[in-house]
Amino acid sequence: MNTPRDLSKHPCFNGEVKGQFGRIHLPVAPKCNIKCNYCNRKFDCVNESRPGVTSSILSPSQALSYVEKVLEKEPRITVVGIAGPGDPFANPEETLQTMRLIRKRFPDLLLCLSSNGFAIAKHIDEIAQIGVSHVTITVNAVNPEISQKIYGWVSEGKVIHKGLQAAKLLLARQLDAIVKLKAAGITVKINTIVVPGINDHHVVEVAQKMKSLGVDLLNCMALLPNVDTPFEAILEPDKTQMDALRKEAEKYLPQMRHCTRCRADAVGLLGQDRTDEMRTCLSDAAKLPVPSKKTSGRPYIAVATLEGILINQHLGEAETVQIWSRDNNVLKLIEERETPKRGCGPTRWLHLARILVDCSAILVSGIGATPQKVLAKYGVQTYVMNGFIEMGLEAAFNNNTAGLTAMKAREVSCTSKTECAGSGGGCS
Repeated sequence: MNTPRDLSKHPCFNGEVKGQFGRIHLPVAPKCNIKCNYCNRKFDCVNESRPGVTSSILSPSQALSYVEKVLEKEPRITVVGIAGPGDPFANPEETLQTMRLIRKRFPDLLLCLSSNGFAIAKHIDEIAQIGVSHVTITVNAVNPEISQKIYGWVSEGKVIHKGLQAAKLLLARQLDAIVKLKAAGITVKINTIVVPGINDHHVVEVAQKMKSLGVDLLNCMALLPNVDTPFEAILEPDKTQMDALRKEAEKYLPQMRHCTRCRADAVGLLGQDRTDEMRTCLSDAAKLPVPSKKTSGRPYIAVATLEGILINQHLGEAETVQIWSRDNNVLKLIEERETPKRGCGPTRWLHLARILVDCSAILVSGIGATPQKVLAKYGVQTYVMNGFIEMGLEAAFNNNTAGLTAMKAREVSCTSKTECAGSGGGCS
């Protein structure tokens, strides 16, 4: 905090230095609290360069080790950022702990966060104290009638908001966050995804509103159509369209014209990306042991259940798993998460391990040898049992061997004989 840092060394906020200084994005935030109609977050798409994808998920301690290795190879890195692959403040514990570790180990580096703005406000005092100097908020509209067409839902705990209600709530949170970020002395950039026929006519209004809030920079980003999303058939706006929009918006705010639509694990200079080259460092860091499963990095336990009362589902047949926490001996259902689709081979279990990055264990009624091995490799203990969820969770959270043994499931037959034989092909 007390070390002076040259804020001009951020290549995303200062295009003049993009060939001199680089950034590293740390993929420590897999969960997201909104559903954008243009987003498809396939974590391991190594051949895609776009926001929302990464080849690995890291814990805070793994992220620190990764930064240390990268800086040995690329000393021109001046910025450490978190941009997903979900939202940093849908994963606040992981995000804040990562920032603390980086600040302590590398006091001269700039710290940067990129968020949808929905849940950041209550953490602004802490990120300012840590020394985060740059924050990007994605604001696609300042009219809820328009933004409701861009978002499928907004999630706050177990409450899901949709439609106009969701759009109004999200916008209110974003505006409040921007005001508080500027009051804390943080440099703020706005990303606006330009979606033809949806908000392309509205970009100037966004620029006007953001100027009134003291925003420093606007990045108009052309929609990148993604398969399996509501906007997959909308064509990407061309350079002529984007140039015209930026020219009009520039009457109100400086424009970022050198954005490369970075991945959540991007590393290197903007004009000399080294993400592919550093992928081995990333995967090696992801294999490092997490200090303790009882730490904030893995506070949850997952459950495969058919109706939400019993542990009674084979992992290979589970389309969702419940995520549970325990605080002061009180069990709490946090959320349900979709599991990877069946039939995609052994990579299904690698995908699942990343989805369960914050879980120390999973309770199932049955599991094949391959998924059990893969999950164990990535720090997720498997307990095979039958019975009430609460009883299983109490035994697992307490590491009660006797209780776990008493609930141990008898051998469960499964229609997918291939998976149960341990080939890891996934139920199909």
